[in-house]
Amino acid sequence: MGALAFEYPEEITATLGALDGFIRAEILTRHEKHADLLADSRRKYTPDGRFSPEVWEIIGEVRKASAEAGFYAMSVPEHLGGGGMGLLAYFAAWEYISRLCGPRHWLSYYIISHWAKGPSPVLAEASPRLRDEILPGIMNGDKTMCFALSEPEAGSDAAGIRTRAVQEGEGWRLTGGKIWISNSVHADYAIVFAVTDPDKAAARKGGISAFLIPTDAEGYTLESTIKMWGQSGTVEGQLKFENIRVEPHQLIGELDNGFKLAMLGVGLGRMYNSARAVGYSRWALNEAFEHIKLRKTFGKPISTNQGVTFPLAESAMQIHAAHLMAINVAQLLDRGQAASKELAMTKCFAADAAKQCVDRCIQAFGAMGFTNEMFLTDAYIAMRKITIADGSAEILRRLISKRMLDGDMAL
Repeated sequence: MGALAFEYPEEITATLGALDGFIRAEILTRHEKHADLLADSRRKYTPDGRFSPEVWEIIGEVRKASAEAGFYAMSVPEHLGGGGMGLLAYFAAWEYISRLCGPRHWLSYYIISHWAKGPSPVLAEASPRLRDEILPGIMNGDKTMCFALSEPEAGSDAAGIRTRAVQEGEGWRLTGGKIWISNSVHADYAIVFAVTDPDKAAARKGGISAFLIPTDAEGYTLESTIKMWGQSGTVEGQLKFENIRVEPHQLIGELDNGFKLAMLGVGLGRMYNSARAVGYSRWALNEAFEHIKLRKTFGKPISTNQGVTFPLAESAMQIHAAHLMAINVAQLLDRGQAASKELAMTKCFAADAAKQCVDRCIQAFGAMGFTNEMFLTDAYIAMRKITIADGSAEILRRLISKRMLDGDMAL
């Protein structure tokens, strides 16, 4: 018996069933086949933190197999060659992947194209020439991208970027730098946001444009990789641009109106992170409840102790609420409503609840919860990250309150 009165449409239900088969055939088998490699951080990563060539090849195999099976670009618009499924399907698929695989079978992270790293609606405004040049490799999983928006002095205040694209003939010269750019350590292309009209940008009335830059372009440098949480590996990098020549066809969307494109990407990220929050939390709760039924202290299962079960029950309530919120906002967005307030509420609530949920599950395991074999600390790190990624908890609360101050009191 399910916990929701809502039922996914038949198309989504069928997709989830097919996805289950793909995970078992392509993900679980690869983890089993390459268990020694994937468990050894010295072989998994290069000294600077990038995936080793062996591991990156396996990841590429997953992307390509998924593209062939129709999952990788399932929510990319049909006119770009994707499946055209909406955000409800996107949420449902990511939640299912996260719940079934957890962080233990992390190759599943590459089944569906992440909006910033592969094909997504963001590319809908690319020029015909640019689509012809990059889409085949992006759509089949052979090539990847990164989304270069954040800067050292422009994180939450994304409109305050300083990277510049100065007009030169029909094109531009791009100069500046970016930081915290996911997948920049491996990407073949970068969508770079730069100021093209300083006066408009200073007045917060546009003046920012988006360009697609090959990462092997002259003047493009991966300045450093950024390791976090004491981990050996990273997908985050710092980029430097020195007088890169940008041609007119590399502009994505309208000149001086790229910030709208940036917010489209961030919105997709909020939906994606809400799905991961619900999925990882359900995975962790399942692990915890199975454990507390078996673990005994003082001759009794620890499940008889309210001090153990009540915190888990509270998290279950919160994750159930987050699940309902996400399904609701996905449908609003699929209907064409802006729903920025509701999306901010969902992502903020889901991320906070997931972080606390995984922490409580670790507590239920005691010291065992800290071990690498349980992967609960991996889940915690992932959930802690998403309280900042694609809009921090503070920025989202600011957005919610601003919408309400402006008169949007619908709840």
